[in-house]
Amino acid sequence: MNALGLLRDVKELKRLKSELKKEKREKFVSVCGDTGCSVWDSKKVDEVFRRVLEEKGLSEEIPVKSTGCLGFCECGPVVIVFPEEIFYQKVNEEDVEEIVEETVVKGKVVERLLYHDPREDKKIVKASDIPFYKKQVRNLLGDNWLIDPGSIVDYFSREGYAAAAKAFTEMSPEEVINEIKEARLRGRGGAGFPTGVKWEECFTKNVENKYIICNADEGDPGAFMDRSILEGNPHSVLEGMMIGGYATGSNHGIVYIREEYPTALEKVKNAILKARETGMLGENILNSGFDFDITVSVGAGAFVCGETSALVNSIEGKVGEPRQKPPHLAEKGLYGKPTVVNNVETLANVPRIIRWGAEEFARAGSKNSGGTKIFSLVGKIRNTGLVEVPLGLPLREIIYEIGGGIKGGGHLKAVQTGGPSGGCLPGYMLDIPTDFEELDAAGSMMGSGGMIVMDYGTCMVEFSRYFLSFLSGESCGKCFSCREGIYRMLEIVEEVAAGTATLSHLDLLEELGEMVKNTTMCGLGKTSANPVLSTLKFFKGEYLAHIMENRCPAGVCRALVTVFINQELCSGCGVCRKKCPEEAITGEKKEPHYIEKALCSKCGICIESCPEEAITRA
Repeated sequence: MNALGLLRDVKELKRLKSELKKEKREKFVSVCGDTGCSVWDSKKVDEVFRRVLEEKGLSEEIPVKSTGCLGFCECGPVVIVFPEEIFYQKVNEEDVEEIVEETVVKGKVVERLLYHDPREDKKIVKASDIPFYKKQVRNLLGDNWLIDPGSIVDYFSREGYAAAAKAFTEMSPEEVINEIKEARLRGRGGAGFPTGVKWEECFTKNVENKYIICNADEGDPGAFMDRSILEGNPHSVLEGMMIGGYATGSNHGIVYIREEYPTALEKVKNAILKARETGMLGENILNSGFDFDITVSVGAGAFVCGETSALVNSIEGKVGEPRQKPPHLAEKGLYGKPTVVNNVETLANVPRIIRWGAEEFARAGSKNSGGTKIFSLVGKIRNTGLVEVPLGLPLREIIYEIGGGIKGGGHLKAVQTGGPSGGCLPGYMLDIPTDFEELDAAGSMMGSGGMIVMDYGTCMVEFSRYFLSFLSGESCGKCFSCREGIYRMLEIVEEVAAGTATLSHLDLLEELGEMVKNTTMCGLGKTSANPVLSTLKFFKGEYLAHIMENRCPAGVCRALVTVFINQELCSGCGVCRKKCPEEAITGEKKEPHYIEKALCSKCGICIESCPEEAITRA
């Protein structure tokens, strides 16, 4: 049992919340402890903050919170000082003493660490005034600023477990399901299936044992939404599972999480332990008569295990491959019992619906989909990071108003939504709303929330090749059309990239894509052709340039480009000659250098290292 003790009923929970409100510390320092900022030594920044505050006798008065992702990954490590909400970016250990002395003690701002807005050419003090945050509706990510994910006390102080208490003691399972349906909550894992309908189907099965599973098998390259929720606010997911268990008649929840997420795994296990110690998991929760507990199942990291039936097979110790439906999981799922599988983000929304009410929750969102959606905004974008916006917000507003536009002042070429199975949409389609039906109709998909922005330095043939290579390796091989179809599509795209394909290859590529899409069993196979079909539809000219002109317009495909040094710009500094791994560059000091084409591997190291920008691909 922890210091809080066992909470035996709703009165004790309310009493605890009242006490926490009185003890609430207005002044504290949040240091981003998420994986992204940790790469830039944010953990050391956190340690130094604690040491300096202790040395000054301020550690009791001004706590340091090691938080989950604060969203603005481009600026990491991020530190926010409350209650003023002063946002400091790219903070290192040497900056901590100055922040404590000037900001925490004297209330002054350290100008050099503030965010500089390039559009208005000014520095911004308050986090919520930064354009990146201003356009967002941070229903799920907002608490990441304010809580330590390892502290159940912090979660209680933010109305944590109040929704579960309300559901268990004031609502029937049918009322909970109706609230979820009226909120228009749809699955955030990609399919967009109405959550309330899924729960209702499981609820109607009158059997003794049922299961609810949290799908945390996030495998999309460049996507980190689910990981960041689990690392930043794990109790919100556990509470969503508890409410889902109550609504469906399940007493057992399972978090299925991939082994590659060690930090998230540790925080989820810790949150489960704390919830048990306080009586929020176990028997007769809050004297409601409802029993519920959660365990963790660790997956080996197969992308196909994000598909629900493959996930269930994996938990049972079988090969992680999909099975034919029907029967659906609500009829025959884990160990043959009715089962509901929900995505991390879907479950994290549930407590807010019960606490706020369906109408308030659905105020943000589109006609068919209520609430917000978290996207991992990456690629050739100025402001990379996690963004949370109302469903239906146009792509243009996300990319330009939140993302700050294209890095380096370039021009947008395409945006891919939906991860490796998503489609690429050209720049002229940016006014499409981020809505399940709208994106699907355009040839892309919502997916779990990956959003990759590309400029004209991106080759769409190479882009397709990369994702086909990923999907080919991740196919479970059960369906012949998926196993062989994706691999053959990959072979053709590789031939295009190498300049050895013919026009007939494009017809075959499109035919293969349609065949794989229409004949495979699970979502991975059905959507695997999206990168190819969408790039053929919107960027066919690039494929034709590779085939007919033996040219890669983006200068990316090595077989079709030549690296050369502009003699007029070259100063003869010799940096490229020293960096070249093939020793393909020759020239005297302070004289223009040359590249031996026969030796050049076209790796691009010389281009990146040239201080004069005298080396280019053509």
